[in-house]
Amino acid sequence: MPLLVMKFGGTSVADLERIANAAQKVKREVARGYDVIVIVSAMSGRTNELVGWVEETSPLYDAREYDAVVSSGENVTAGLMSLTLQEMGVPARSWQGWQVPIQTTSQHASARFVDIPRDNIDQKFAEGMKVAVVAGFQGVSPEGRITTLGRGGSDTTAVAFAAAFGAERCDIYTDVDGIYTTDPRISTKARKLEKIAFEEMLELASLGAKVLQTRSVELAMRYKVRLRVLSSFEDSDENSGTLVCDEEEIMESKAVSGVAYSRDEAKLTLVTVEDRPGVASAIFGPLAEAGVNVDMIVQNISEKDYEGRTFAVTDMTFSCPTNQVARARKAMEDARANGQIAYEELVEDTDVAKVSVVGIGMRSHTGVAAKMFQALAAEGINIKVITTSEIKISVLIDRKYMELAVQALHDAFELEAGA
Repeated sequence: MPLLVMKFGGTSVADLERIANAAQKVKREVARGYDVIVIVSAMSGRTNELVGWVEETSPLYDAREYDAVVSSGENVTAGLMSLTLQEMGVPARSWQGWQVPIQTTSQHASARFVDIPRDNIDQKFAEGMKVAVVAGFQGVSPEGRITTLGRGGSDTTAVAFAAAFGAERCDIYTDVDGIYTTDPRISTKARKLEKIAFEEMLELASLGAKVLQTRSVELAMRYKVRLRVLSSFEDSDENSGTLVCDEEEIMESKAVSGVAYSRDEAKLTLVTVEDRPGVASAIFGPLAEAGVNVDMIVQNISEKDYEGRTFAVTDMTFSCPTNQVARARKAMEDARANGQIAYEELVEDTDVAKVSVVGIGMRSHTGVAAKMFQALAAEGINIKVITTSEIKISVLIDRKYMELAVQALHDAFELEAGA
């Protein structure tokens, strides 16, 4: 039988009524002739509640016990979904991570997949089971302990199962009806895309779009798993939602497919750093060791006179999430204290936002950067930092102009119109 993977997020299974609604969608696919693997998240708000209980009980908790507690939310949903399907006359059973078994690494709270053996689930399909309801977000370590995959891990679980079982498609059901050209809450002109390439979706996810978890898109791109994002709360057919697919499936692409943004950005500048071989390593090595996620990097080289001699110096600017500023500051102060680097001051700007345009069409269209910068200039928006890739241009701007910038760029590239 053809196989379909269907994933339901927390809002889609928030209560028994919504679980029943999701089960009806699964039953419909079974009626169409599919065997189905359903991946479920914990009911909305449950994971945060469980994390809160762990932190209240033990602020310096054992990560193995953290995973044992936090993974229980998905187990509850899987059992309830399976029971609901059985009541509808659909042969279904639930599977926890260790029962598949979903084999992962030993990094608790951030484990990665090692293997998903098919034997146990395939045997049950052969015996007449039509739906395997699998608890997302979890697996089992080589030591036999429950592991979890980090936030958004159920998306990754769904894609991994689709790859392992050769599924025809992986449908991600959520509270939005697809991928939009930008956030509809910011621009009323935002348009739902019928298709988007893996690379574009990966960039959008990493740049702030919250619809899909970045790791899940990486996995889908690697194994060519066709993803469809659609709403749990609307009737759907084969043309509903947005298909995330290989670039070859998209006939013609506009220069820009979407505008993404991230509010929680900070810009840090090390002023007057000696310009010498190895200085970048001396700066970004300690930042990496401290777990700081550095994004944009700009280096400005100049000269400084001191006691009649001229020295080459540089100002090194980089961006990171606002919640990592304190960690970055300490890493730089420690590096200066132990003689790794020397600088006059560290200037912090925590009132910036990142706005990006993304599109595989940039490869064959010229003038995208010029149009972007002209659109921002026309609105009086100053650019602080710029970074580019083959299919992306990102800028740091003052946070108060973020929504204006998104709207201006959406209009400039005429994203409300189709390809």
